[in-house]
Amino acid sequence: MRVKESVHTDIFTWNRQVYHRLKLALSLNLRRQIFFAVCDDLQLRKHIVTRLNSTLAYPSRQTNTEETGITAYPRLVTLRLNLHDPNPLAQINQWLANYPPPVIGKTSDNPGRSLPIPAFQIVGVELLTKQPVAVQRLFLNYLRLSEHYFSNQQSAPFIESTLLLWLQRPWLHAIQQSSAKFWYCRTGMFIFAGEPKPTVVKSEDDGEKSSSSSLDLGNPELSNMDGANISQEFEETIIQDFIVDKHHSPQPQMPTVVSNESKNKLSNKDIPATFVSASNINQELNRLIKATSTGNEDGDEHWRATQQLDKIEHLQKSLASRTELAVAYQDLGNLYRLRIEQGESSLEHLMVAIIAYQEAITQDNDLPDLPDILNDLGTLYWLLHRTPGSPESEQAYIEQGIEFYQLVINLISPETHTETYASVQSNLGTAYGDLAQFMQPVENWQKSIAAYHQAIRYRVKETEPLKYAACQNNLGTAYWHLAQHIQPVEYLREAIAAYNQALIYYKSAESPVKYGMIQNNIGTAYWNLAQYETPREHLQLAIIFYQEALRYRTPTNIPSAYAVTQNNIGTAYWHIANLAEVTPAERRNFINLAIFAFKEATNMADKDISLNFDLIGTYNNLGLAHYQLVIDKYLNDNKKNISLNLELALKNHLQALKQLPNQSEAYQTTFNHLVKIIRTFYDELGIQGQNLALSQVPSQFIPDILSRL
Repeated sequence: MRVKESVHTDIFTWNRQVYHRLKLALSLNLRRQIFFAVCDDLQLRKHIVTRLNSTLAYPSRQTNTEETGITAYPRLVTLRLNLHDPNPLAQINQWLANYPPPVIGKTSDNPGRSLPIPAFQIVGVELLTKQPVAVQRLFLNYLRLSEHYFSNQQSAPFIESTLLLWLQRPWLHAIQQSSAKFWYCRTGMFIFAGEPKPTVVKSEDDGEKSSSSSLDLGNPELSNMDGANISQEFEETIIQDFIVDKHHSPQPQMPTVVSNESKNKLSNKDIPATFVSASNINQELNRLIKATSTGNEDGDEHWRATQQLDKIEHLQKSLASRTELAVAYQDLGNLYRLRIEQGESSLEHLMVAIIAYQEAITQDNDLPDLPDILNDLGTLYWLLHRTPGSPESEQAYIEQGIEFYQLVINLISPETHTETYASVQSNLGTAYGDLAQFMQPVENWQKSIAAYHQAIRYRVKETEPLKYAACQNNLGTAYWHLAQHIQPVEYLREAIAAYNQALIYYKSAESPVKYGMIQNNIGTAYWNLAQYETPREHLQLAIIFYQEALRYRTPTNIPSAYAVTQNNIGTAYWHIANLAEVTPAERRNFINLAIFAFKEATNMADKDISLNFDLIGTYNNLGLAHYQLVIDKYLNDNKKNISLNLELALKNHLQALKQLPNQSEAYQTTFNHLVKIIRTFYDELGIQGQNLALSQVPSQFIPDILSRL
């Protein structure tokens, strides 16, 4: 099974449109409004909440001069839900009691008028998931109690304003089901598209995992490009097939995975404590199964799941054996595992499979295919950590998955169950790599490398060449990450060696996308190595591999990957241009090559292509490269070229500045670049040049620039 991220090139456009609709709705200051904003990506939500607050909380211009002096009273208030007493309306009333609207225009003859009650946005509802069930129900009960305010038009301070409730989809569904009247009182719904959710696609030729992520290894614009804006593109994360040698049938299966002679007994104490079976397990399964029904198109599958749960309840009432109950729960887990493999990887689908498999183990921990079930549970938890949630829960899910994988390793022998052992070790390698993002990076990357080595040891490359290649690629990625922490030269060389092993089996004709990806990764490893030894040699090697990657990562077939590699080439050329041994002629040539590559990368952004590298840094790098052509004493040029390069430098820094938050360090650095360029306009082209530069700067920047000239 492959776990892939779906690619949505219009996700940015969609979110921008939804944001502007939400901003407009809030800025209208209407009464008695309930808005729901749905965003599963917490980082994206944080960004939107912050931006709304900075834009709407304190308007920059007062429309009424009477309000001068009391501009500190907000138009939008952000409140974090009180997890001890999750009553959002009570929190709003308490805030208003503490900070009542000021009265303006009051005189002895005029009572004056109060400023409008602000709108309120409530965040933190998702944190209730980690609270006791009683607290979660209390929150829903508070919403139900508030229904009569809106339905009966009862007077209350908060009703005179707007309530914006930020939710993730599971909580949205809970409110729809448990607080229906409150849900019906809504006046607007705003759904943001977060990072694409992982979907599960079965692949015959590729069963290992890798990580699709980009890494910003520095901030070039902060140190005159002494850092980097290089992106390492890893293969999309893959967890090995859910169940080795299963045919993905929801019917009971009894594969001879483990013999009684080779299998160690799994005792109840070995089962992770998180999964102690609850007395209301069937009620919880019934609720989750209902939540997984999305319409008539999956009515048959929903019916099968309901029938299977009815069968379980019948077996319980008839006092069936624990083995019969275990098989019945396993069948339910198999049914949902199949749906997850087909792409239905919602939180509810994952939880049905997890609960069903865990209950099967609880009923009978001597099932013939116990290692497969444990491997499935590890994979399900790995998938669960990729559903939107808090960092704490993501880490806990990874650790839970690792615990299940370790149980499988303890139950089987690599000599007798070679393929299963290799698959689980590969899964462990990925899980430890994910855990390294949260804690003890060196130790966990070392564990990841050890697991991948075990997987490679027992992976038969003659019969499974693509799985072997994927595992080598993952090993290279793990070494690359470890090199960012310790012994960089040694581990970067190990990464390059592993990537080259993967290239032996990833042929360009059969796997062009992966072939190009690994070429890019080798280039990045050489770029890193150039920071420690023989810089020109290694940078030129990096460029060779990047150029080879571009043969398979074109603007047509993979525009985002094309942009990544062009960005990396630009950074490599820039670093060569700034080496001491480079001649003036070579320097000019390398800077122009860097400019071309950076421009190719930014062109993809102009086409609304979703990019996974620091685009702002690339705009700044492009500006710095044009500026370098002007100020380098060895590259004197005519006035026309000087003016052109200064204008292009100014344009690119402005493009970066528009996307940076005010007062941030990066904003100030970029602003300093602008001031420096405008001074150079004056030095090189006189007052006419300075006026030309200022004419291209947006008016909001002019006062600050003039004060610094």
